[in-house]
Amino acid sequence: MDVTGSGWRAYIGSFTSAGGAGITVADVDDETGALRIRNSTDAVVNPSYLAVAPGGRMLYAVSETDDGAAAALDVGQEPPSLAGEAVAVLGSAPTHLALAGGQLLTANYGSGSVTALPVLEDGRLGESVAVLRHAGSGPHPERQQGPHAHAVAADPSGGWLLAVDLGIDAVWVYALPGPRPHREVRLRPGSGPRHLAFHPRGDRAYVINELDPTITACRWDAVSGVLEPLGETRLVPEGTDIETYPAEVVVSGDGRFVWAANRGHDSIATLALDASGDRMELVTTTPCGGHWPRDLTLGPTGRRLYVSNERSGDVTWFDIDPSSGVPRRGGSVPAPAASCVVFG
Repeated sequence: MDVTGSGWRAYIGSFTSAGGAGITVADVDDETGALRIRNSTDAVVNPSYLAVAPGGRMLYAVSETDDGAAAALDVGQEPPSLAGEAVAVLGSAPTHLALAGGQLLTANYGSGSVTALPVLEDGRLGESVAVLRHAGSGPHPERQQGPHAHAVAADPSGGWLLAVDLGIDAVWVYALPGPRPHREVRLRPGSGPRHLAFHPRGDRAYVINELDPTITACRWDAVSGVLEPLGETRLVPEGTDIETYPAEVVVSGDGRFVWAANRGHDSIATLALDASGDRMELVTTTPCGGHWPRDLTLGPTGRRLYVSNERSGDVTWFDIDPSSGVPRRGGSVPAPAASCVVFG
């Protein structure tokens, strides 16, 4: 929550190397979902993905550069200020991060690795305590010559970390605390898995694939740490001839719907889940309100979706129809080179 007690805050990450402001802070209108820009800071270079600490006092960012880093920011300041120096992740191009077990974990795309940084008592970051390097390749001649860790997510039980690797068509499962390698789960060759989201029930996970516009439903066992792929569903209508690179997946709080951001097709896919969570059906696609939707997230009430349209430079919000799950455009704010939105 906003530290002043006046409502939710949105934090927009963007690529400073492409003209973005860095981290932009906005107020969230409780009634309409509209964002009102407050301030911004470029204290972190290319803060392409963000995470808010429990309690909302600290904000964490990756610095997606060749010599990648992560940073902690105090959001009690206007604008947010660095809490200590940025810390090297000892990996290249960190694209994603997650908080789990007293650590900040990053997925490093360029080096195909996962880094663990301790979160200190005051919220600052300590030096790296582990770098876990993936190995292998995939059939895509340009994108899969080696590992490319793209996302990390703690499972709902808090006992596991799942790292999605686009370059090797795999999800690595790590035990927490640690993280300690547990098992590698292979997905379809050439699919290019990018991000992952859990069903609210905690026993299913959905992996969005970037190199083929599909999503893979998986069974998840939090006792044994086993991820079992069940089947794939297309994210664009049959016959679509637009090159499409899915970017993000979101599951509704009631477990009835899945939404996916489709770059190229520039749409939000709405999928209906069956009661088991094993099967889904593409309901429709909705224009994303801009160009190249890099990120998609639920707002704090769960009634709206927010899309970060990187190339058109805006964040657009959508009201969700509670019956069909289909989003309807509500409005937008300018956000050059937008890459993500988080709330706290």
